[in-house]
Amino acid sequence: MTATSEADPTRGLLHLRSPAETARRLPQVVIGLVLFGVGIRCMISGDLGLGPWDVFHRSVASRSGLSLGTVIMLTGVVVVLGFVPLRERLGLGTLLNAIVIGVAADASAPFIEPASELWARVGLMILGPIVIAFGTGLYLGGGLGPGPRDGIMTGLAKRGIPVWKARTAIEVTVLIVGLALDPELLDGGVFDTDLNAGTLWFAFGIGPMIQFFLPKLRMRDRGD
Repeated sequence: MTATSEADPTRGLLHLRSPAETARRLPQVVIGLVLFGVGIRCMISGDLGLGPWDVFHRSVASRSGLSLGTVIMLTGVVVVLGFVPLRERLGLGTLLNAIVIGVAADASAPFIEPASELWARVGLMILGPIVIAFGTGLYLGGGLGPGPRDGIMTGLAKRGIPVWKARTAIEVTVLIVGLALDPELLDGGVFDTDLNAGTLWFAFGIGPMIQFFLPKLRMRDRGD
């Protein structure tokens, strides 16, 4: 079998590499997921807008009465179902995505405290999505499986849609749905905390940045 056949998404929903290959790739994947969580913490501390998925999560939580954490978990499960028609495969990275990012976001809180000065808030707002994009490139480039939301992007990319277009379309769609579910996010008081320049920077910047980082960080199989 060729090296490309190992990455063929039509070979089933679950994809596991050999123990030796997994061990070689695991550090890059974990570092990427940690950076993803740190990037989220930067956006939270900057307090100049949530990412589109978090706008969506808060809107659903507000409408349903469910807790934010419950909505995030249920959304992840529903999004994973999209792997089936896209023939995108689950892997160890999919599981680690659900655990490591949240832990890293919480663990980095004491080191990235909320900023009060506007210049510092803007800096954190700009830095957050860049760190998230770099972390995404690292963990996806490790090849141990995408997280739920990134798997839709990679599945579309395998069908000829450029990564930046796929990710931007996903983020903008999620943002529009979130705003449709809870138009009060556009009201003055909530606008200042939930939806702001950081939301738009994330929605339109994350795709092109992942497109830039991912090819440079993709690990090759031994022998390639």
